Amino acid sequence: MKIGLLVGSLRKGSFNRKIAELSKKIIDEGNEAEIIDISYLPFYNQDDDGANPKEEYTRIREELRKYDGYIFFTPEYNRSLAPVLKNVIDIGSRDPKGNLWDGKVAAVFSASMGSTGGAMGNHALRQSFVYINLITMNQPEVYIPAIHTLFDEEGNLIDGTRTFVEDSTRAFVDFAKKHS
Repeated sequence: MKIGLLVGSLRKGSFNRKIAELSKKIIDEGNEAEIIDISYLPFYNQDDDGANPKEEYTRIREELRKYDGYIFFTPEYNRSLAPVLKNVIDIGSRDPKGNLWDGKVAAVFSASMGSTGGAMGNHALRQSFVYINLITMNQPEVYIPAIHTLFDEEGNLIDGTRTFVEDSTRAFVDFAKKHS
């Protein structure tokens, strides 16, 4: 099984990227995972698609087709999802060959410095999944609050949070195997 990991925070030192890197290690224990680079994508514009789509659209669509499922890692921006994630969803759903998300499995992990762990961003992202027909893992729900306080001096997630992310990642792999 090959799982694509999409990170909604592009900043260097992103907490959500650190969570994705831990999930990648867990998935790589018996499957394959890749963090998909979406930092180069321009905002979707239908005028730049169609018969001669932008090279970036073609490139990401080819990349996304390689995966059996996806985990989206999102911070919460102004009580909603990260715009780069919505952008890649739009590009993939408007593939000339058809919605490339259709019927694939997905999960959303959110982490933020706030007290709700990015719950609003997590749920906003899930709303898009309904329309594009991603089959979403409902449990466990992954919201990690006060993420900036959950790393030790070496930059590793503290034990309880690390175990939660590892267990949630394994739950997604099991979910993906059942529904792929």
